[in-house]
Amino acid sequence: MSHPWVALAAAALLAAAPAEPAAPAPAGKRLVLVDQDGSGPGGSNMMSMMVLLQAPDVEVLGITIVTGNAWRDDEVRHTLRMLELIGRSDVPVVPGAVFPLVRTQAETALATPIVGQVGWLGAWGQKPDAVPTQAGLVDAPKLRTVLGPFDTPPLIEGEPHTRPLEEDAAHFLIRQVHAHPHEVTVYAAGPLTNIALAVALDPHFAELTRGIVIMGSSLNPHTQDAEFATSPRHEFNFWFDPEAARMTLRAHWPRIDVTTVDVSIQAMFTQAMVEEISRSPHPAARYIARYSQERYYLWDELAACAWLDPSIITRSVELYMDVDVSHGPTYGETLTWSRALKPALDLPLVHAQLEVDLARFTRQFVGLMSAPTPRAAAPVAH
Repeated sequence: MSHPWVALAAAALLAAAPAEPAAPAPAGKRLVLVDQDGSGPGGSNMMSMMVLLQAPDVEVLGITIVTGNAWRDDEVRHTLRMLELIGRSDVPVVPGAVFPLVRTQAETALATPIVGQVGWLGAWGQKPDAVPTQAGLVDAPKLRTVLGPFDTPPLIEGEPHTRPLEEDAAHFLIRQVHAHPHEVTVYAAGPLTNIALAVALDPHFAELTRGIVIMGSSLNPHTQDAEFATSPRHEFNFWFDPEAARMTLRAHWPRIDVTTVDVSIQAMFTQAMVEEISRSPHPAARYIARYSQERYYLWDELAACAWLDPSIITRSVELYMDVDVSHGPTYGETLTWSRALKPALDLPLVHAQLEVDLARFTRQFVGLMSAPTPRAAAPVAH
């Protein structure tokens, strides 16, 4: 039995009017919808979006934003500003889910003394970046312990002049896929809340795409990194919204490609890469040189580059994948089976990436980030 407020909420969502008609697909372009937790400035979230924006044969139909590494509203602002700085404000940005479907910050904190801590809490542990003042940069964490879901502190890179669409992410995703049936790949590199909502609203959404690329899951990464060495099935995107990940993995996509922790930790953002990119005079490279200072794994960039050129992945495995939603100590961890051992569930096969040609990936990524931005307008500098 459904509660009246559920029916009312569903009716309100279905009644939401599209913000604008879908544009026809450019001839010969590969179409992609980007769903991302757009923390910034710089970093893996921004650079992965830039990979797809920099690819000359790709048309990014829009960017939908979900809370993950940071809160949604702050991520929207960082994403709009990045697009302005590289001259691609023509790409629509669409706000999505602020909270996971079931997991909550409060319940996660209450469970920590029993199940242990995790290495990364994303928005739930996010402290503000240093903020500009007349006297220079102020260490914002001294001013506020943790950002709340609707806090919007000043952006280091400047405030955006453009605005997001007045449409929710789930309906935007559905609208674009119906406008280009069987032509659009969904690139999902954050928690999968927006994707799960689209799947729930439209039972044909997944099957009308060309497939989905997911940065998520962990199988058995060979690493000394404490975050994964002792918890080999833990990965943030699945952990942050396990129910959404389960709904997404059980939908009927034509193809599912998953960039795992196992392959991601083979690809580090190095100082040599930054220095090479920094020699380019083009806007994307200037953005990276100024704002992408963290040297960490290229999680999302690898997922994007592998979609552009699948041959950079040198080993993958086909398996059945799900997510633990038991709300016990392993809540949110990756579950996998072979064909012989899988449960009697309607699970699609997943292509899980395990090894990468690092030299080839590095050349591809550095080349894209150093190149002029296709179809770019003049960057909005201030």
